[in-house]
Amino acid sequence: MLQILFGSILLSLIHAAIPNHWLPVVAIGKAEKWTQRETLMVAGISGLAHTLSTVLVGITIGIIGISLSRNYAFIAESVAPAVLILLGLIYLIIDLLNHHKHTHGADTGKIRNRSKWAIITSLALAMFLSPCIEIEAYYFQAGAAGWAGILLVSVVYVIITVSGMIFLVYLGNKGVRAIQSHFLDHHEKLLSGVVLLLLGIMALCVHF
Repeated sequence: MLQILFGSILLSLIHAAIPNHWLPVVAIGKAEKWTQRETLMVAGISGLAHTLSTVLVGITIGIIGISLSRNYAFIAESVAPAVLILLGLIYLIIDLLNHHKHTHGADTGKIRNRSKWAIITSLALAMFLSPCIEIEAYYFQAGAAGWAGILLVSVVYVIITVSGMIFLVYLGNKGVRAIQSHFLDHHEKLLSGVVLLLLGIMALCVHF
């Protein structure tokens, strides 16, 4: 469980820090002249929508992990860690080939003239329809620990992602330009790939 907790925290922190998750909220808030309270509220709504879809898909994947681990011990001991390692390698290759495309966010030019609630709905829907793939793979590993593992990943992911987005939007409103990291924006797959690779290797080492 400590390994699951550690992995969940790492992946959630990386995920929350990606500028395309929170920077559109800052940009739209400034364009629409929202108050800081309104902007932070929208950040929270967007974060909850994003984490909701991720958790729903993740629970489904986790249930599969539970079912397989109960019937086949080698699933938990070998296959689940191998899935993390494979996905980590795929992400590293994608980053090296420079084919990274992150789909979160919204086109501020198209929605600038809409009403406030139409903008909020558009942002929330965009985030809901783009669940975090990186954490989904980790649900399969967590499923080997049963419902406790799935619950732990879900709680950690929701708390860190939503609070992280709100905090970064707050800093963005204060004009902290340093947090608009070009590296994070263009190398999310690299960071996630390294973390997944290390977590997979750690899981294999525990069983062998």
